[in-house]
Amino acid sequence: MSAETRRAIEADCTRLINLYANLNDAQDWPSVAQLYAEDALFRRPSGGDPVVGREAILASFLARAPRAQRHVIANTVVDVVSETEATAFSAIILYQGDLTDDGSLPAQSANSPLVGWYRDRMVLTGEGWKFAERAGGLDFRP
Repeated sequence: MSAETRRAIEADCTRLINLYANLNDAQDWPSVAQLYAEDALFRRPSGGDPVVGREAILASFLARAPRAQRHVIANTVVDVVSETEATAFSAIILYQGDLTDDGSLPAQSANSPLVGWYRDRMVLTGEGWKFAERAGGLDFRP
């Protein structure tokens, strides 16, 4: 594989990770779900059972109560496995709070910020790069 191809894959996968954070914060759940492969596996940083499949991932997001949130993604390193597969590690910080009725800035939740990580496996599909596995965890207790 050429260095140019490797850098292109790294850039595409880093963009996927950052796009996920932005769409998640916008609570655009259909678009978030589209970032996953059809048979993907997702494990939330907060724990719980894995969610398997794009439709189940969408349903799990739709079931969540709306909240104010902002994910900060940092230290992302993408390792290219092949021209159709890559893995990545990213540090995350999540700020969250309750939405206000009047649209003013929300107060930050007492358990914010949460500090953790994502480990990803991404695959190239006919729809572009998608998450095949996305597993998160926390580094500190809330």
